[in-house]
Amino acid sequence: QVQLVESGGGSVQAGGSLRLSCAASGDTYSSYSMGWFRQAPGKEREGVAVINSEGSTRYADSVKGRFTISKDNAKNTLYLQMNSLKPEDTAMYYCAASFRLVAGLSSESYNYWGQGTQVTVSS
Repeated sequence: QVQLVESGGGSVQAGGSLRLSCAASGDTYSSYSMGWFRQAPGKEREGVAVINSEGSTRYADSVKGRFTISKDNAKNTLYLQMNSLKPEDTAMYYCAASFRLVAGLSSESYNYWGQGTQVTVSS
């Protein structure tokens, strides 16, 4: 079992930055692939970024060059640095953990989810 708690969301103007954090507790955190997802009202949940257990990363095309995923295994914490934010980035952001060595951006690959943190970007 892994428990995930997100923080760091908020309201920001377009062009601004936020850093989301996801604190993990429970099972061996470093062995999981970890991802960030988001869901805007009326839209399906979409994968934003993943850092696989073997260290590789992958990003959705919509956030490439603007968002950076990282993790600190010593602190059991996952991060998402979001720069150059746009109004279309407005969504509830979730972190998730996967048993898979390489998890990808599909939500079906993930086994544990946090409760989410809201990000609102105004124009």
